[in-house]
Amino acid sequence: MLSPSSADSPLLRTRVLVVDDDADLRASLNDMLSQAGFEVVEAADGQQMRAALAEGQPALVLLDLRLKGEDGLTLARGLRAQSAVPLIMISGQSDETDRVLLLELAADDFLVKPFSARELVARVRAVLRRMQAPAAGPAAVPASPSAGGELLRFGHWRLNLKARELVDEQGQVCPLTQAEYRLLETFVRHPGRVWTRDQLLEHTRSLDTEVFDRAVDVLILRLRRKIEPNPKHPQYIVTERGQGYLFGAPVTAG
Repeated sequence: MLSPSSADSPLLRTRVLVVDDDADLRASLNDMLSQAGFEVVEAADGQQMRAALAEGQPALVLLDLRLKGEDGLTLARGLRAQSAVPLIMISGQSDETDRVLLLELAADDFLVKPFSARELVARVRAVLRRMQAPAAGPAAVPASPSAGGELLRFGHWRLNLKARELVDEQGQVCPLTQAEYRLLETFVRHPGRVWTRDQLLEHTRSLDTEVFDRAVDVLILRLRRKIEPNPKHPQYIVTERGQGYLFGAPVTAG
């Protein structure tokens, strides 16, 4: 069901897909987001979610982790396998297990129930801003002299800084979340530099989201699975025991 947006809102026509099996919560989320100027599409289950996605990709998906039937975990994995659309998960728990799980799902953020309309809208806007942010935004670091230009090459990969895309030699785009992209860009701009976990957290975290130590390890695990020829024996993102991580492959510009 579509809800009208405010004509005065700068977020006019920005569509958010809300997936939750609780009708009252869906109505509440719809009301919060609509008042902030978003269009809202509601889905009660996986079937309705897929039907809504087939009609057109939204700007962001808000998905409850603990759905009945086809649960949010399954739906999130399926969504992320097909699309890099921004994803915020709703969770009823705030422990580290859930947060690590959400990162493994490649979620861009998460909300813990109960939350206010103000927090919901702030999180949605923050994720959308990060998606639209240029490569030279706050999360970026100054480029090294050997890594100038809009394209950085390593192995059989090309990192397009302007498009914020990672492409293989066949021209296929490797889908990355915003956190994964920022982490990879940080490494590739400074090959050979050792980064501590704290330094990497500073360059990948959202200012609106609580950061925890294992986030970097989970992000690196996900990146290795996507870019390494053999993730168990990485040649790009290398662990420096007792220090942190470094990018171990040569990087060229152009």
